[in-house]
Amino acid sequence: MYRISPCKEFGSLLYLSVLALWLFASCRSVQHFSSPLPGEYSVRVSKVSASGYKNVKRVRQYEFAHRDVPAAFDGCRLAFVSDLHYRSLLKEKGLRDVTRLLDDLHADALLIGGDLHEGCEYVPAVVAALGAVKTPLGTYAVLGNNDYEACYDDILKEMERQGIRLLEHKVDTLERGGERILIAGVRNPFNLGENGQSPTLSLSSDDFVVLLTHTPDYAEDVPVTNADLVLAGHTHGGQVTLFGLYAPVVPSHYGQRFLTGLRYNSNGTPVIITNGIGTSSRNIRLFAPSEVAVITLRRLE
Repeated sequence: MYRISPCKEFGSLLYLSVLALWLFASCRSVQHFSSPLPGEYSVRVSKVSASGYKNVKRVRQYEFAHRDVPAAFDGCRLAFVSDLHYRSLLKEKGLRDVTRLLDDLHADALLIGGDLHEGCEYVPAVVAALGAVKTPLGTYAVLGNNDYEACYDDILKEMERQGIRLLEHKVDTLERGGERILIAGVRNPFNLGENGQSPTLSLSSDDFVVLLTHTPDYAEDVPVTNADLVLAGHTHGGQVTLFGLYAPVVPSHYGQRFLTGLRYNSNGTPVIITNGIGTSSRNIRLFAPSEVAVITLRRLE
């Protein structure tokens, strides 16, 4: 009689357990989180398919309720896109579909997290595509390591031409109904010698402040005092993962801690990390779907 060895039985059981865990996790389409400090903020996270839009597999939606969100900004929608790496896995048709999706989301502002290109010749096209997305409150961006390594001057010129506000250790104001929120951006978060002081330090704790940084590590490496929400990319969600639960390679000093989704720094500041759109090194994604994030602000009474 043929007998299955204990090792094979264990391997099969482990595989089925991991698969079941992944299926269970993917079925939880809506998740709720509350702040460590009662009454400060709450987050509701859901994922919907972005079928019909090439190279964007899903839209991850966050409903972020915070006590500092002004009443006029209740329901304000911020679209966040990062790591296009054009042209990697993302090609011309994919780029057109990204901008079509961003238009169809009808966001109030567009936020860009950097790593725009995979070659200087692609900078005008990718910046023009993002600049073509029009929102009532404008478009704001930070840059990633790829952008600082090459074509920096080209990016600055193209962003100025397209009316995209580049926030390099700067703070901009979004105004609506006579009230405001603040968007702060980090210049080259990998150079802590020059940029190791967060642009949020001089702001008021009474304002609602969103901090844009390419890498989530920045929110742990330096104090991001007065930031109510941090948005980051860079990790690609691991790009290649084991059922979305573990990534062998994560471009972060903190391993799996800031892999994807809603995470927190050591001070409890919420950090939303998007998988982004494109790829680097290899043009493949496995259980790390490309995505656009939408953050709907709510006033927490």
